[in-house]
Amino acid sequence: MKRILISSFDMEVGGVERSLLSMLSNFDYENHEVDLMLYSHTGDFMKLLPPQPKLLKELPAYKTFRLSIGETIKKGNLLIGLSRLFSKLKATRDRSMESGYKQMQYMWKYSLQFLPKHDKEYDVAISYLWPHYFVASKVQAKKKIAWIHTDYSTVETDIALDLQMWNSFHYIVAVSEECRNAFLVKYPTLCKKVIVLENITSPGLVKELSKEKVENPLVDDNRFKIVTVARLSHAKGIDNAIKALKILKAKGYEDIAWYIVGYGGDEAKLRNLIKSHGLEDHFILLGKKINPYPFIKEADLYVQPSRYEGKAVTVGEAQILGKPVLITNYPTARSQIQDAVDGLICDLSIEGLADSIELLYHNPQLRNRLSQNCQVTDYDNLSELDKLYQLI
Repeated sequence: MKRILISSFDMEVGGVERSLLSMLSNFDYENHEVDLMLYSHTGDFMKLLPPQPKLLKELPAYKTFRLSIGETIKKGNLLIGLSRLFSKLKATRDRSMESGYKQMQYMWKYSLQFLPKHDKEYDVAISYLWPHYFVASKVQAKKKIAWIHTDYSTVETDIALDLQMWNSFHYIVAVSEECRNAFLVKYPTLCKKVIVLENITSPGLVKELSKEKVENPLVDDNRFKIVTVARLSHAKGIDNAIKALKILKAKGYEDIAWYIVGYGGDEAKLRNLIKSHGLEDHFILLGKKINPYPFIKEADLYVQPSRYEGKAVTVGEAQILGKPVLITNYPTARSQIQDAVDGLICDLSIEGLADSIELLYHNPQLRNRLSQNCQVTDYDNLSELDKLYQLI
């Protein structure tokens, strides 16, 4: 019986958390004793965790990474709070749209000395979400594995600092071949460590959950309905989606409604953008939904307007539900779909989105062909877990 530790931040509603939930729900517990370390016992997915993994107690010092700096200091973690404040000031020198990545790196680097070590030793420790400093520095294990879920070639990080952390791991798991390739553009010296293991999908569960009765405005909406499930952040390109719909509306397409399932830090900014373009009745933010599948099920078209992705879990789930899918040509897009077979890839631009939506709107035969190809494809990939067991 192998002793395994799996760590992540929390179980808030998101693609990474959904893929972790799928992995935990399908894990081989007959041959593995699994401890689950969540820095914060929060999130709507907490109640969906399977009973087999042992959920370790929440540690106050690690929970601070899900609190504001002010809350961290109020709760008595003064040194961690000051470390985070310094990290924020240091990261503000970076003017990139995703400077939060560096801030998070620095936050861990400068807080690390104030965080407790984990006292149990494991055969294998798995860190499921970057940054991986907890498993890298605070856990004893014969073998350490880290997951990558995003396209690291597109985000700014402190490479030297990252390499120190990555070199603590025996293996690095990328969720797609393109995700691996993009990672190695930035960290070529790590090529021997990186393997591909796709996000675990359970088609039967997705189809079953799509039948759940929920309050769903799409059911009675007779317009052409687009659905996107995504975090409200710069990476997901929701601002470009709003501008693309503005172009279509200006062309006279009054019967298109675009629904967004998700939440995030850009919500206020996006609502202002929707209002400034006069799209309040056409571009609708539905907010956080534990179960997005009934909304995807009612869509005429699923669109992923992202600027970058590792491999979007929700795109695969839309395909499982037999929906025509349109995604932007982010660097890892071709790991996601076969262009013009089980989806379309459009130019990563506002005009690219608008033109391809217009094409699909006018071409029900194309939509049906994409949909039918998805319906006859087997998206069950539980065999991917065998790769992990081999590493273990």
